[in-house]
Amino acid sequence: MQRPSKITAIVGTYCKGGVIDSAVDELLGAAAAAGAQTTKFYLVDEHIEFCTNCRSCTQQAGDEFGRCILDDRMRPILEEIERSDAIILASPMNFGTVTAVMKRFVERLVCCAHWPWGKLAPSARKRNRTKRAVVVASSAAPAILGRLFTSMVGLLKQAARLLGAQRVDVLFIGLAALKERPDVSDKARRKAQRLGRKLAEHRCR
Repeated sequence: MQRPSKITAIVGTYCKGGVIDSAVDELLGAAAAAGAQTTKFYLVDEHIEFCTNCRSCTQQAGDEFGRCILDDRMRPILEEIERSDAIILASPMNFGTVTAVMKRFVERLVCCAHWPWGKLAPSARKRNRTKRAVVVASSAAPAILGRLFTSMVGLLKQAARLLGAQRVDVLFIGLAALKERPDVSDKARRKAQRLGRKLAEHRCR
């Protein structure tokens, strides 16, 4: 019997039940209906310290995450991602980029790189990437402008690849601040559900 796909979502919104959270729920709901096991982390609820740039976690070579000197929730979250077949990274746009809690999470992904002292630049630990990922983002601007004129999607894609994603799809929701409590459009819901089913089909080889 084939094991179910495992999907982990990392959500960087401050507004539970808002556009980003609802879009992630559509993804996870469709994946669960297709038989996947799903887990969701709200970064606002997790104790994750700021990276101090000490680079202790980057010194030892190997495919596994480097060990950080900080004692917080980052390691357990990374271990959950490591056990997953697919990941979701989700954040609304704040001041042209991801939220502060998502940026803090992304900065801590330096542990996904090998960067010993004396080496000019880091190299990614995950060379054999097998996971699938979906990046979920939203902006007050139309989606095309939000994607073209900010580096937000690129940042989240880079983070997904550091975490082992080989393929990264994007769900970008524009015009997300026209109302105090905006809804996810039917078009975005359908795309989220379609991507959720795709994640459920994926299993790391």
